[in-house]
Amino acid sequence: MDFDDAVRFHGHVCPGLAIGYRVAQIAEEEFKERAEDEELVAIVENKACGIDAIQVINGCTFGKGNLIFRDHGKHVYTFFKRGDDRAIRISSHPRGRSHESDDGTLSEEERRKARIQKVLKLPRDELFVVEHVQIEPPRKAMIYQSISCAECGEDVMETRARLKHGHIVCLPCFEGHDI
Repeated sequence: MDFDDAVRFHGHVCPGLAIGYRVAQIAEEEFKERAEDEELVAIVENKACGIDAIQVINGCTFGKGNLIFRDHGKHVYTFFKRGDDRAIRISSHPRGRSHESDDGTLSEEERRKARIQKVLKLPRDELFVVEHVQIEPPRKAMIYQSISCAECGEDVMETRARLKHGHIVCLPCFEGHDI
């Protein structure tokens, strides 16, 4: 898998996708494999464009349960290898955020393209801080029974169902609002 695969999946080229691609490359170099199932786990601390590259390149997806989202709003990515308990934490390097200045002659589109090229070409240690870390292994994905909501009739995972006036309901019906 390469950057073009990530672009096809994501739908367009952007700096965020380039950042995610570089993160995914680091994990690929460290762990030497793409997840077939849950052997490689990615814990991501943002919901930005780069997560799409991690799904494509590393095979970590919400559906398989090996992509864990923590809403911290940070460009921090932790990868964990089941079986050998290795983990790396990749975070944005403060120097990597600096942009080349121009004399005002570049258009917004030209600046965006330059930023993408910078992210794709800079040495990784100028973009990221990569640390080997010890973490508690994330639990494997669980498969739960589905239950029909007494109000809307849609199936809901039993762990997300709630009891409302003696009836089992989904979260939107429990909270009294539609999605």
